[in-house]
This record gives sequence, structure tokens and C-alpha cells, in this order.
Amino acid sequence: MNTDREKKKILLHSCCGVCANGVINQLKDDYDVTIFFYNPNITDEDEYLRRKTAQLDALSKWDENIDFVEGIYNTADFFEAVKGYETKEEGEGRCSICFKMRLEETAKKAKALGFDLFSTTLTVSPHKSFEKISKIGNKVSRDLKVDYLDGNFKKNNGFKNSMDISKQMGIYRQNYCGCEFSKWFNK
Repeated sequence: MNTDREKKKILLHSCCGVCANGVINQLKDDYDVTIFFYNPNITDEDEYLRRKTAQLDALSKWDENIDFVEGIYNTADFFEAVKGYETKEEGEGRCSICFKMRLEETAKKAKALGFDLFSTTLTVSPHKSFEKISKIGNKVSRDLKVDYLDGNFKKNNGFKNSMDISKQMGIYRQNYCGCEFSKWFNK
């Protein structure tokens, strides 16, 4: 535990309450965590609201005070960014564009709000490539001059711990990334 100095403030991009729970558990002792819920890729508004509600519900159950910042929900930005990649399978080019979009916005928000660094919960998922996200996060960090915590949060049973914590809390868990295109391939 970090007791001899003030904790660094980290803006943690979150895709959902389940993934956030495992990453918060890994960071809370060393960082002052604020969740940044920015997910224009969740193309169904009801699903977006379900995940946002689950995220807020999860945060309310932590002993630590974890702040919540919501990004602008504008699916048009997502659709414009991934134009031409609609038929690509999950994990191909569309996902990298989506990761970049969300990490750039997180870095910009971290810089604007005076955070020490930023990171993302995306790397806790076994369905997401740590290597791709790491490369994008580090490039965004260099380009925008904001420190990036390059964490592979799936290590040491990170995803299993996310699932266990969320199950104990009764947090909603979705079965797809959020964009309508991923539903096509997860049928």
C-alpha cells in the first residue's frame, strides 16, 4: 500500500462495471482512481444506459471514494470513425480504431482535468489484445503528452477477479463489446 506519499490521480477509462471492478481492485491501493465512462461504441442507447447504471452501482459498493466522469455519448462519432470497417470481424481493424478513439478522449480529459496519468479497463478482458491496446495507449501518451499506465490487467487472474467481484455485487454483465457490428459475429 502506498502510505509514504500522496497517491497519483489516475483517470481510468471504463467500458463497463464488470471490467472496472477488477482493475479498481488492482489500482486502489496505489492510485486515486476516477472512472471515465466514455463509450460511443455502445450503439444501442438502452444498452449504454444499462452499462452506465451498472457502472454507477458498482462504484457505490466500493469502500473507497471513486469519482465518476461521463464522456459525451455520441454514436455518430463512432460510426464515422469505423466507416469502411463494418464487416470486419471483432478484433480486426475496427476494434483498433475504437480503442484509439476512446484512449485519445481519455487522455484529453485527463490532461484537461489535471490527472497525473490515464489508463483503461479494456486490457482486463481476455477478448481484447493487450499488445494492440498497449501500442495505441503509448502512442496516445506520447502524442498528447499525458502519462499512460500500461497495465495488462488480465494478468494474475484479473478477469476472473473482475467476474467474482461483480458477481458478489450483483453487477450486470453484457455478452458483447457494445457495437452493433460485434453482435453480428457473436450470434
